[in-house]
Amino acid sequence: MRLGYFTMPLHPPYRDPAQTLQEDREAIVLADRLGFHDAFVGEHLTDRCENVTSSLIFLATLIGETKTIKLATGTSNLSQSHPVVIAAQAAMFDHLAKGRFIFGISPGALSSDAEALGILAEDRNRMFAEAIDVILAIWERDAPYGIDLPGNRYKVTTEKTFVPGLGRGIMYKPWQKPHPEIVGTVVAPHSKGVIAMGERDFHPLSANFLLPHWLPSHWENYAEGKRRAGKIPDPAEWRIARTIFVSDDDRVAERYARGDPASPYRFYWKQLREKMMRAKRHVIFKLRENEDDGAVTIERLLAELVLCGTVNKVVDQLLALRERTGDFGEIVYAGMDWADPALARRSMELMANEVMPRINKAIGGLAKEPPREAARI
Repeated sequence: MRLGYFTMPLHPPYRDPAQTLQEDREAIVLADRLGFHDAFVGEHLTDRCENVTSSLIFLATLIGETKTIKLATGTSNLSQSHPVVIAAQAAMFDHLAKGRFIFGISPGALSSDAEALGILAEDRNRMFAEAIDVILAIWERDAPYGIDLPGNRYKVTTEKTFVPGLGRGIMYKPWQKPHPEIVGTVVAPHSKGVIAMGERDFHPLSANFLLPHWLPSHWENYAEGKRRAGKIPDPAEWRIARTIFVSDDDRVAERYARGDPASPYRFYWKQLREKMMRAKRHVIFKLRENEDDGAVTIERLLAELVLCGTVNKVVDQLLALRERTGDFGEIVYAGMDWADPALARRSMELMANEVMPRINKAIGGLAKEPPREAARI
């Protein structure tokens, strides 16, 4: 099982973005030193608590400060830019990173972003689907492209201005061939979108937001999509994100991860609960779809969605998760605000140096690495 890192990031609104952005960078530099496989960074435009507005810009600052970790958009919100812009920027990033790039994609879920962009009434899932089709077509075709897909709003050509001798009208293709690994974040239980991921060889990352009993539905749908495409589903391609805190002391772990009113984990889940309730997406926090909303409490989220304790306890919790979900290729550690930098750093160190070796010894070795280059669509 590989170890990855995911951060939205999410910080208390009174904190200075100049400081939190630097802490978020330090976390990924530390993850690189500790041997984390990849680091996914989210982006939002209009949330005071979420300080990264462009995951590509943020990650670009880390290319020179990291050595082996793959830098992943977590995600690029495809409804929010024209696919020509995203295709060009992602391809350039792949060259800058010399292939240490994973293209994480989603529609973009934050409603205030959509309102600010004037697309609140649009079907953003459809915009997302149309955009990724065009991005892949740009990377597959040669100029002047002539992209005019049926039912797709995005038409791409440079035919009228194409001057091949000057290089005019020609876009980057990615450094990785035919393109970087494409990862989609999956949140909803029984998501139909993950079937399409399997069909197209995009790899799923199950979000740390949903209760663990919903996770097997993601694998079942992904495997169905792979079979529809005539391929064998490989658990190594499935990532599961969880909120984890590891400490040298169980009492410290319980206080910092759950009990303290100033806990960054409590702040995180208070924010997520409120946002999901407002968006009517809080079924992810329920034991069954028709469960009363009153059952979705902060205490439930902290108890069910925060894995915490000393090394042995966290190992036991992760092995129990794997028993529940079946095999998967990567556990993705969710980054929090560094309310206590020493405890935050120590948790990542213990996770990488103590928890993961014991996990892999218990399950019989490392999961097979997924292909770095997804099959041509």
